[in-house]
Order: sequence, then C-alpha cells, then structure tokens
Amino acid sequence: MKISLFKIGIILSVIGIIWTSIIFVDGDKITEEFILESQHSHKIQLDFEGSGIGYYKIFMPEFLKYKVFVQVLNNNENIISEKNVETKMSVSYFDFKQSGKYTVNVVNTFENPIYMQVELGDTSVKEMIYSGIMILVGGIIIVISSFMKLRNYRIEHPDENII
Repeated sequence: MKISLFKIGIILSVIGIIWTSIIFVDGDKITEEFILESQHSHKIQLDFEGSGIGYYKIFMPEFLKYKVFVQVLNNNENIISEKNVETKMSVSYFDFKQSGKYTVNVVNTFENPIYMQVELGDTSVKEMIYSGIMILVGGIIIVISSFMKLRNYRIEHPDENII
C-alpha cells in the first residue's frame, strides 16, 4: 500500500486534533448544576496555576430568553471580565496572569428561577503548542499535496460539433 503525502497530512492532523482534545479534557475544571432564584447570585471558584487562558461555560437547558449577568473575579476580587448572557449556551474566555483562586459570579436578572449548569476551567493552552504545530504541519502538507495533484490535472475538452 502506497502512502501518499496527502494521507500523511491527514494522519498528522487527526493525531494533533485528538492530542489537543485529550489535553483539553484532562485540564483543571469544575462544573456545578443549580437553580438560581430571581435576583440572586451564585459563585463558582477554581484555583489556577501560573498564567494562561481560562474559560467558563454557561448552559441553560430550559432556555426561555433568560438574561444572566456573569463576572469573572481574581484573587483580590477585581473584575477581570463581565458579560450579559442571553443565549442557551455561552462560552467565554479570560486571561489570568498569576496563580490563585478565580471566581465566576452568575446573577439572575430574570424574574423567574433558572436551572443552569456552569463550568469553570483552564484551557491548558501552553500544553497544546506541540499538538497545534502537528495540526499546522498536517494542514500545510494537505494543501501542498492537493496543489501538486491539481497542478497535474488536465481536463479533456470534447471535439466541437461539426454540422
């Protein structure tokens, strides 16, 4: 069986994607499910190491045009980011510069209680550098091999109809 440059690119890309997924799934994270009463708030905290990129995911399964307000606070209770969430699911990212406890504070601004799931975690972006390079190299190999195949591709034109 002949292994082409195109197949090598596909294999490298798939391995890189799987590697990246495993790193992301194994990262530090915490998930909580709760019912948030009207005009109340709920906090979820996680210890982050060093610096990097963190994320939070808000999911409201029974979404009826709810509106919640979300803040990310650092160790000193300083606001890193804040956002109004008006969709069934929202994922947002934030930079953290130092180790410590980071808090996501969710406030229900709707008049009814809301059942929601909140996840707070570290993207482990520094560990994904090598897998990202593998995906990039695989993608470049796919593009180059595709270009080489298309460059040699010839289209036959049918003879003109002679009347």
